[in-house]
Amino acid sequence: QLQFVYSGGGLVQPGGSLRLSCAASGFTLDYYAIGWFRQAPGKEREGLSCISFSGDTTYYQDSVKGRFTISRDNAKNTVYLQMNSVKLEDTAVYYCAARVSMSGQYPYWGQGTQVTVSS
Repeated sequence: QLQFVYSGGGLVQPGGSLRLSCAASGFTLDYYAIGWFRQAPGKEREGLSCISFSGDTTYYQDSVKGRFTISRDNAKNTVYLQMNSVKLEDTAVYYCAARVSMSGQYPYWGQGTQVTVSS
């Protein structure tokens, strides 16, 4: 069973930075494209970014483009989301998810990690 272990969530001030980590447990991340999503209270889940198997292709949603950076270290079986210049509206539960291609649904999801932006 595919599982993810998160680290890096928490409280950050507006304008600050945070790096989320999503480590694969029980499977090898190399064979999966990974996406980062978030869901704020009362809102639908939204896709933020995704990265290809090798890391050479990335996509970003407009609201985070230029502020967030997705990356992966397959040797460490981990994907990262570097969040810079965070805003109050970035407050949400953040999830990583895996799929076997760069398109289509994500069948494998982690539990999520809370990020709260507050002064």
